[in-house]
Amino acid sequence: MRIFHVQGEHFSELQALPEQLPASGYLWLGSARREFELGSADIQATLQRWGITPLVDEHVADLLNNQLPSHYDYTSWYDLLVFRRLAASAGSADLFVDDTHGTAASARRALAAIDTSPVGFALFDRVLITVHPTGCAVLDHFAQRLLSLAASSDGRAEPRGDNHAENRGSARLPTSPADLMVRMVNHMVDSYLDLRRLLTRQLGYLQQQLLDPKNRFDDWQVLLESRNTLHLLEDTCEDQRSAVQEWIDALDDWPDETEPHARRERELLRVRSRDVQEHIERVLAHVRRLEQSAETAVQMHFSALGHRTNDIMRTLTVLTAIFLPLNLITGFFGMNFDGLPLIHSGAGVLIAGGLMMMVAVGLILFFWRQRYLGGQRH
Repeated sequence: MRIFHVQGEHFSELQALPEQLPASGYLWLGSARREFELGSADIQATLQRWGITPLVDEHVADLLNNQLPSHYDYTSWYDLLVFRRLAASAGSADLFVDDTHGTAASARRALAAIDTSPVGFALFDRVLITVHPTGCAVLDHFAQRLLSLAASSDGRAEPRGDNHAENRGSARLPTSPADLMVRMVNHMVDSYLDLRRLLTRQLGYLQQQLLDPKNRFDDWQVLLESRNTLHLLEDTCEDQRSAVQEWIDALDDWPDETEPHARRERELLRVRSRDVQEHIERVLAHVRRLEQSAETAVQMHFSALGHRTNDIMRTLTVLTAIFLPLNLITGFFGMNFDGLPLIHSGAGVLIAGGLMMMVAVGLILFFWRQRYLGGQRH
């Protein structure tokens, strides 16, 4: 477990839980799910020692549940938010390297790389408890980011690297546990960007293989898995949207602040919360576009397959129509009657052959002009 103290523009990491709450600022307790499970009794006792009502047992179970969907709940003492992240799992970094090629195996790996593990937030007035899945980068990312912000505000260092673009939008430390929670949720939503590129590229590869006329597509299992994964992502995003909307509704019910500075911070918190909801809407819209694209590709595949079948049947029909008169001529001269014309003539075979050739060439020219051979009719 990592313990951080945020006080104004100062951010520090503590080595152990303090005996009492600091006189000012707030504490952020971040831990992995297994660590929280083992240390939940100590955390509950610490909260009680700080004069804070401990977590309800049902909420502790929610924070430990790895299969729980995104949802929001509240009590008179704290708020609880469980938010399922959308991120690439560990060991899938090589999938982001090649932007031009793909295979059925890489598409299956990309689908399996989607990690939707939940992150739990227990929000008190001056304490934020976060419970992360094992290997979650959100905890370390925000710890480093807040340290950079604090160093920048003290004039000791300037934020660099990937954090610099994020710091420009909010170049100060979170003023409250709620502000920190909303920023973390927003980061988890925005982390879908890299995953979106990966899914778009791999599903685009499957669609190209599906529509390639020279390729006999047989990776239907991968395509089915992709559709199921997109349905799962859509359900996850809808749960996220519902949880954030409930949080926004609860935020509106909070008591009004009397001080101008506190009112401004409350309004900024509402703005950030609505911004998170807008980002979730964008993610949901993208997932639905991927679903529609996959469905359209399957329909186009069967349409193209039916079109090729029609071309084959049309060619066979034309060949049958050409040879049908020739069969009629050969059947006519093949009858066992002595009175047939040209039967006893030496030039009969040449005349009959020439007649058959004229009929065949005439029918070929006719079908060619009708665009039944050599191209589509417009």
